Order: sequence, then structure tokens, then C-alpha cells
Amino acid sequence: MASERVQRREARAAIATANPNYKWIVLSNTTLGVLMATINMSILLIALPDIFRGIGIDPLAPSNTGLLLWLVMGYMVVLAVLVVSFGRLGDMFGRVRIYNSGFVVFTLFSVLLSVTWMHGTAGALWLIIMRVGQGIGGAMLMANSNAIITDAFPTNQRGLGLGLNQVAGIAGSFIGLILGGLVAPLEWHVVFLLSVPIGVFGTLWAYWKLHDVGIKHQARVDWWGNLTFGIGLIAVLTGITYGIQPYGGHTMGWTNPWVLAAMIGGAVVLAIFCVVEVRTTDPMFRLGLFKIRAFTAGNLAGLLSALGRGGLMFILIIWLQGIWLPQHGYSFESTPLWAGIYMLPLTIGFVIAGPVSGWLSDRFGARLFATGGMIIAAASFGWLLVLPVDFSYWQFALALLINGIGMGVFASPNRAGVMNSLPPNRRGAGAGMSNTFQNAAMVLSIGIFFSLMITGLASSLPNTLTTGLVAQGVPADAANRLAELPPVGVLFASLLGYNPIQSLLGPQVLGQLPAGHAAYLTGHSFFPELISGPFAEGLRFAFAFAIAACLIAALASALRGGKFVYTEPTSAETDSASSNGSRPAPQPDAPSAVSSSQTEPSPVRASARTTRSERVEDTGQQRR
Repeated sequence: MASERVQRREARAAIATANPNYKWIVLSNTTLGVLMATINMSILLIALPDIFRGIGIDPLAPSNTGLLLWLVMGYMVVLAVLVVSFGRLGDMFGRVRIYNSGFVVFTLFSVLLSVTWMHGTAGALWLIIMRVGQGIGGAMLMANSNAIITDAFPTNQRGLGLGLNQVAGIAGSFIGLILGGLVAPLEWHVVFLLSVPIGVFGTLWAYWKLHDVGIKHQARVDWWGNLTFGIGLIAVLTGITYGIQPYGGHTMGWTNPWVLAAMIGGAVVLAIFCVVEVRTTDPMFRLGLFKIRAFTAGNLAGLLSALGRGGLMFILIIWLQGIWLPQHGYSFESTPLWAGIYMLPLTIGFVIAGPVSGWLSDRFGARLFATGGMIIAAASFGWLLVLPVDFSYWQFALALLINGIGMGVFASPNRAGVMNSLPPNRRGAGAGMSNTFQNAAMVLSIGIFFSLMITGLASSLPNTLTTGLVAQGVPADAANRLAELPPVGVLFASLLGYNPIQSLLGPQVLGQLPAGHAAYLTGHSFFPELISGPFAEGLRFAFAFAIAACLIAALASALRGGKFVYTEPTSAETDSASSNGSRPAPQPDAPSAVSSSQTEPSPVRASARTTRSERVEDTGQQRR
């Protein structure tokens, strides 16, 4: 009976995948999954003030800083840690099976988030734990979506397919900002409920329409690898998260013994993980894949690009919400929504460039487009660097549009180049490795950007703040007390759309001042003018770092070699290799149009010869 069900399922899968439109069904479903996962990365940034008011917590209180950070970053940390493991499980048990389970898990935890009933610290902890669960579902979706697309699309269309999927991922981050700003003021529970109908529809659609056509690789679960990788990466990312919080008399926590222990200890555990992976028979993180130059160069470029852009969203939101929008008449309460709207040129640039670049890379290879995209992105960061803090919007919008175009030109070809270089039975693990680098780089980038901003603010903000407040009649002791607060509090106030001076001074101090002075201090001009100078210092550091990261990414991308697509050795090559005791190297894909039968391995031909690390010879194996 069971065998009959299996046969019927396989027959249905064969009929479905023979349909020339099957690849578009795959793309639309995986794009929906990635869009849902990335929207939830950013939707809380704008909704946080309403969420914290709803559960009765002041996010600016020093004791609540950890709750604020973990609610924002916990989701990203889980994504970074688990995508490799779920990608590996997809290779072993079926990518569609793991992917569809991700829809179920994500939807379940979205429901649990939307029914939050607790208040205070208990409510915040509930939200953090449920966000971690939501992140597990997101990791299952993101770990396998690229591999499923790669299985379904022929080599001459993968760049387009992966490009459209990448567009959804990046666009989702900015769509989340607008959705959060629109929905949270009405009812903050709905912020989490938005994902539920999408998740239910995606689950049913994926179960009915998607089929596993990739090569499965039966292996044992690498428990020691999963354990050491999870502990090491969690320790490092946790250290980064707490490193941007104040410690003792310091503006940041990088001298905190616990932060240092987490960073150093995590690095040591990750080194042990590398040793474990080299020695184990079935590693989760196949280090041998780094012998493939296109895979290594593409991942290095992707990691550096994520470092360059990861903290950009936070910096731009603070710039708009804390300075520019109030200076142009917007109330602090309305700035979160308008910040998302004013950042739309970034999304538009990516949406325009991503699919076009992916389509062109299918014909001409990834190197030219990925390298050029990073150079364009670096130039746009240079433009942002020289803009005055109180800019003309058209200049700012054009810089964002160019940045989006540069990132779009880079992202699609780079991801297609990475996925094309992988053996068919390693696509899930390889995609997970690639996502891990990018997600971990996003968390690291936030830590770096915040640290640079705080360094710039700490050098001049205290004196500027004290002088400005005393000049408006604030008692010297209250002004000094406010100036001694860590700059991260000012950044968080701007990020969350609070009126910083009103929130930090409080009604008791403001009530003692003349009405005109109190109105000026809490109005649209005092705080933006006060913070503009110190903020500009931090902004220069942050954009200079982004420029350097993008230029190094361009160099790494240029070193990837010519167009390359992994193909299974033919039977004749295998027999010849067996007779002389060697293995045939993978062959390149010709730059002209090649039929899928020439480049695509048969999904039913499981090959033991690809279970070892794949070797690519540069000489004669890649067209330059």
C-alpha cells in the first residue's frame, strides 16, 4: 500500500515537473516564502514603539535595552545559525519537504506572536522567544528556496529566476518598513497576523504544487558539526549584540569581559567546528566546496556586500527620523512611516536592476555584472558621504536609487554564479552556507555601523547637548545627567520615532521651564540641529566603511573566473577516469545557449562520486 502511494506521488511529480510552466510555479511560491521571511526582518523596526506601548515597556530605559535589541536581532541571529543545517537536511531528506515545513513553522509562530496577552518584561520575553521560533521557520524557507529554484530552472535561465527571488528578498526588507508604519498604529497585534494568511496559502500551494526533483544525498546527521557551529556562531553574534550596549562607564560594551569571552570563545568553538568538519564522514558544512573558485569568490563577495549594506537601513532610518524629517515639519510620531516611504528609491533601483542583471548574467556570466554592481554601490556610498546632513531630497533619492541599482546588478548574478557552481546533491548545503555568510554579515554590519555611529557621537555630543540644554534654561544637573547618558539611547530614540528630548528629559524637568522654552526643546528643530554635527561625524565613518567593503567585494568578484556551471561527468568520462584511477573534473558551460539536457543532471541519477569534495581546475576548465 505504501509503495503504491509512493508510485502515485512519483507519477504525479513526473507529470508536474514535465510541464514547462513548472519552473514559474516554483519561482512564484519560493518568492512568496522569501518575501514573507524578509518582510518580518524589518517590520518590527517601525512597529516597535507601538508594540512596547502595547505591552507597557519603555524601550529607552537602560534596563530594557537588551529586550529591544533581542527583539530586533534575535530573528536574524537564528537565520544566520540555522540555514546551513536546514540546507543540509534538505539535501538529505528533500528540499521541498523542509521548505514546506518552514511555511508551517513560520505560520504557527506568527499566530502565537499575534495572540500575545502578557505585559511588561514577561510580554517582551514571550515576543522574543516566539520571534526565535519564527526565525526557525524563516531559516527553513530561505535555506532551500535557492536550491529548489536551481533544480527547476535550466542553466540558461537560473540568473533570471534567482534574480527575481533576490529582488523579493531585498524588497521585502523595505516593504516591511511601510507595512509596520501603516498597521502598528492601528493595532500592533496585526503586525504579526499579516503573515498568517500568506503562510497558510503558501503551505497548501507548496504541498500541492512543489515536488522534489533534486538529487538526494543519504547521509548521517552531523550532530557534532551542528552543535559546535551553533554554539560558536551564537556566541559570536551574541557578543556583537551586547558589544553595542553601554558597559560600566563606557559608551559601548566591547571591554565587557562577558562580551570578550563570547567573541573569543565563539571563535575558538568555530575553529573546532572546522576541524570536526574536515574529519567527519558526512559534514554539514562541506569545506571542500571552497575548492570551487566560483563558489568561494561569490560567497566572499556576498559577505562583504552584506557588511556594506547590512547596517545601511538602520543608519538611513536614524538619519531620516531623527534629523531630516523633523527639520522639514514632520512630527516625531509620524517619522517611522515617512522614513519607509522616503527610502523607496532604494527598493525601486533593486527591483529594476535585479531581474535584468540576472537575465544578462545567464548569457554572459556573473563576473562583469557582480563586479560592476559593487563599484556602482561604492560610488553611491561616496555620494551619500558628501551629502550634507540637511540634504535636498532629490539628491538623496538619486543616491539611494543608484545604490539600489548597484546592489541589484550585483546580487542576482552573484547568487546565480554561486548556485551554478555547486554539484546537484550539494545545492541545499551550499545555499545554506551562502545564506549563513550573508545573514551573519548583516548582524556583524549592524554592530559595526552602530559602533562607528556611537564613536562619532560620543566625541562631541555630551558637550553639545549640555550647552544647548543649559542655554534653554534646563538646570545644569539635569543637563549634565542627560549628557552622561550613553549615545546609544539617543540613537534608539531616533530609530523608534520618539521625541528624544521629551522622552529623555521627562515631564518633571520640562514642567519647570517656561512654556516657550519647553515647546522649543520638544519641537521639530532643537534636537535635529543639536545632533546634526555629531551625527555627521559618525555618518562619515559608517559610509567610509561601506565604501571599503564594496570595493573589496568588487575585487573578490573579479577573481571568480569566467562563466562556470557544474555538470555531471558523462558515463564515458567516468569509465575513463575509473580505468586510470582519477576523477573527471566538472566541465564549463559554454557562453552560448545550451540545452538543459546538456547541462542538467538527471534528477534520478544519484551519484556517489559527488559525495566527495568537488575540485575545479582553473586552467582549461573556465572560459575567461
